[in-house]
Amino acid sequence: MAQAAVFALRRKIAKIEGTLPEKLVAAGVAILHPSGSAWAEAGASGFLHTGVARLDNVLGGGVPAAALTEIHGGEMRDAGAVTGFALALASLSRNREPDREKRFLVLWIGMSQAFAETGFPHAPGLGALTGLAPDEIIIAQAPKLTDALWIAEEAARLRELSAVFLEIHGNPVRLDLTATRRLHRRAQLAGRPVFLLRQAARAEPTAAPLRLVVSPAPATARSTLTGPLADTIGCPAFTVTVSKSRTALPGQFILEWNPHERAFQERQPENSRPVVSAPAVRPDISPAAGAVVAFKSARPAAAVAHQPSRQQHPAHRGARRTG
Repeated sequence: MAQAAVFALRRKIAKIEGTLPEKLVAAGVAILHPSGSAWAEAGASGFLHTGVARLDNVLGGGVPAAALTEIHGGEMRDAGAVTGFALALASLSRNREPDREKRFLVLWIGMSQAFAETGFPHAPGLGALTGLAPDEIIIAQAPKLTDALWIAEEAARLRELSAVFLEIHGNPVRLDLTATRRLHRRAQLAGRPVFLLRQAARAEPTAAPLRLVVSPAPATARSTLTGPLADTIGCPAFTVTVSKSRTALPGQFILEWNPHERAFQERQPENSRPVVSAPAVRPDISPAAGAVVAFKSARPAAAVAHQPSRQQHPAHRGARRTG
């Protein structure tokens, strides 16, 4: 019932904005019903096609090629999947760049906190996974959110860049509607995509017309000429959930990225099974700075009994704080 209510609300918002399927058809965007029947046949040059027909139909043609797009990770442990999916989109954009003579160049902006948690993109791995050369990606590290937003806004309007990625950790207050509107407008004017990677973040109102929630999916066994090879790990897979889109159509997909063909392909859930054991269940988000942490004493009871009393050490009366 909750999903039906949210879907009805999205439809009302899309109707107010004039982005219902019939409005998109009038604008020349190809949209297909989830069952596969065509609503209209028209070009969708303003979109980056993922290559998965069902996902492109739900998105109204694909990922917007000149807009702000959010890619969310619910937990910090999903950061690798979020980054890998974003780089796969960059690879698709590179392979389908209309101007082959122009140099493909990506700017990856990250805060020091995000890089400390997830690390920097690995240059040798970029070529194996996405085909991006080390000199095709520029990494900018910003100490504060205001610096990262300034770099992203200035870079978004540069036509020399093919795409801009901004990696943010959590839900900072300064990343509000005003900041995302500026990024979205700069992307529209430059005609280039800006991807906002939200690591371990909750969904909140932004100006991005598309929000995708990405998490890792179990990999299948490696395929061979004689069939699947047991106890092996195949291509990386992602669970992609459409949390927000202009068409207001929900959907969840399991996408497998083929690093050799540089393409996505959809996989059915029944064909997914874990190859390795899942990590231990534990709290993923660290406590806030200043939280009181109690440690159990590792000293023997005899040693504890001979310690000075609280009257001799008045400082022990107050709790010690970390951070």
